[in-house]
Amino acid sequence: MIAARVVVDAEGCIARFEASGHSGGARPGEDIVCAAFTVLARTAYEALAALPGVEIAGEAPEPGQLRFAVRRVDAGSSGKAAGIADFLLTGLSSLEREYPGRVELKIERYWRENYGT
Repeated sequence: MIAARVVVDAEGCIARFEASGHSGGARPGEDIVCAAFTVLARTAYEALAALPGVEIAGEAPEPGQLRFAVRRVDAGSSGKAAGIADFLLTGLSSLEREYPGRVELKIERYWRENYGT
């Protein structure tokens, strides 16, 4: 199962993202759930990293793992960053609904200044 945890701040921006595991529906490289999840997560990371005024750090230490933290989002980019978060959460929630038992998504909401990102 792919387990994901997304922390969203009060502005609706991603503060933290952590995911690990494989959906187990097919052999590595042939699993549509893993492929869809990976595309959504990597695209969200790349899109956030490309925004001006966004400070982000992440790693994928081994296959099946990705984590990143958004440490700063300037006011001028917060709307786009929130849109990226909405897109990611909509996609991951859809995968979780369509493939029960293969994706587990936990969403937490915090104020950025209280979370310490």
